[in-house]
Amino acid sequence: MAVVKRSPGLPRSTLFLAGLTLLVAACAPFETRDSGPTAPPPGLDNIPEPVPRNEPRSRYGNPSSYEVFGRTYYVMDSAEGYSEEGVASWYGKKFHGQRTSSGEEYDMYALTAAHTRLPLPTYVRVTNLENNRSVIVRVNDRGPFAHDRIIDLSYAAAHRLGLVDAGTGRVRVEALSRHRDGMGIPSGRVRIQVGAFGEAGNARALKERLEREGIRPVHIRSESGRRGVHRVQVGPLEGEQRIQAMLDRLARAGFEDTRFVHD
Repeated sequence: MAVVKRSPGLPRSTLFLAGLTLLVAACAPFETRDSGPTAPPPGLDNIPEPVPRNEPRSRYGNPSSYEVFGRTYYVMDSAEGYSEEGVASWYGKKFHGQRTSSGEEYDMYALTAAHTRLPLPTYVRVTNLENNRSVIVRVNDRGPFAHDRIIDLSYAAAHRLGLVDAGTGRVRVEALSRHRDGMGIPSGRVRIQVGAFGEAGNARALKERLEREGIRPVHIRSESGRRGVHRVQVGPLEGEQRIQAMLDRLARAGFEDTRFVHD
């Protein structure tokens, strides 16, 4: 078993989970280290991407430096301008429900990731360089500690990028500034998706709740078919200031887990 040294500001239990379990996972062959569900659950492709927003640095997981298996990692003061290409891996049900380095519970069905140096939390766009698929994830954990990898994705994020079967793949990771910095907002005409439901009644209830908050226009886009999805979307909206104003309004109303959809 490796010796993991504790750094100031990082609880021993947190560093143990981040430094030891993820290290063992990252160093072991993919086939034996972890797995996802037997089959992707319904709706996995429709999980909304996290919207970059202004968040304070996590109380946990952000020491100036920490050591894992004899190697020292230095946490970046800022993610601004960060961009890197390298190998991504993913972790799944072996760690599902365990505590991440930020103190949050790991959910393999959420769009999150682990990184050794980025501040927690940081929002990044990850692009699979083989198929050009991309996804926005929220970095809330530490890892991977294998020297040839730069990011460890949640199962859901790896599924979105088409990396689950291969286990690893070459990616580009780019930090996204928070909305307050005027970056990370898409250009062009967009809708903001607030929720997606299998039951039409739940979608109607959310639409009515948004309208009671004075948020308009709100539309429900329904897919036909036996397993149709009913998506509640605000817009269309155009222009950075207008989109930002609506995001702020939704956040004040308690709707922060939103997703951009190009109109």
